[in-house]
Amino acid sequence: MAHSTLRYRLLVLAAALLFSTGGAGIKSGSLTVWQVACFRSAIAAGVLLSAMPETRRRWSWRIVPVATAYAATLVSFVVANRLTTAANAVFLQATAPLYVLLFGPLLLREAIRRTDVLFMLSVGAGMALFFVGSQSAVATAPDPHLGNLVAAASGLAYALLLTGLRWLARRAEGSSAMPTVVLGNLLAALATLPLAWPVKLLGPANLLVVLYLGVLQVGLAYVCLTRGMRHVQAFEATTLLMLEPAMNPVWAWLVHGERPGLLPVAGGAVIIASTLIHTWRPGVRDRPSPKTPERSDMC
Repeated sequence: MAHSTLRYRLLVLAAALLFSTGGAGIKSGSLTVWQVACFRSAIAAGVLLSAMPETRRRWSWRIVPVATAYAATLVSFVVANRLTTAANAVFLQATAPLYVLLFGPLLLREAIRRTDVLFMLSVGAGMALFFVGSQSAVATAPDPHLGNLVAAASGLAYALLLTGLRWLARRAEGSSAMPTVVLGNLLAALATLPLAWPVKLLGPANLLVVLYLGVLQVGLAYVCLTRGMRHVQAFEATTLLMLEPAMNPVWAWLVHGERPGLLPVAGGAVIIASTLIHTWRPGVRDRPSPKTPERSDMC
């Protein structure tokens, strides 16, 4: 039994590791940002539809607004990675739980608790560190200020996605999560297709990049995550998935030599630590949740 549980935990960790390569992969190759966003999502949707039968069931109109939020998350995450450092992009997206708590009373009728307020203040403080002072532009992060703003918007879109998944779960449509992921990728591909055309530089290297991003970094990662999440508690999976924001800057440094600034790293550490503490607090662990963790690393 312990051996079986370990296997599912390793699947969640494998998903986190694959997700963590997104920043380095998005920065690779010579395709435009719109081409990367379009091809990555189109390939991922095809892989998920082919490999996972559950993605072809329980489609309904209710998943459309949630999938739209996911499409916005996908596209903004790619854009942010092309403008700022991979660390800034992933850490600012990780502020999503802050917005989820803010949306709770309005959309889910969930009360904000005192400890939630402390969590929101700490995440807000960590987020502020990304916008203090100036960050120098480099080849892999040509416009850090704009990229940070886009990454913050990605966190907001991600929060709308997570809130939408909770809404679907409460309507006895919790198993609609994977159809939502597929539709979100399809919407992202369609939305960016006009900007991705024409394609002039799709050589072997660029093709390898988008295939990796679509097939492995998104497609295979979701297969691992879905299989593992069936036997791992959501709050524990959230902890395991923290490998993704921790490793994302490491891959960008190893592949591209990208070095995030000291203040953004400190802000990211505050955000991750706050999320871990908040997730493991007993009151939060007992709170009902959909079959995806609070930090489900959907990018």
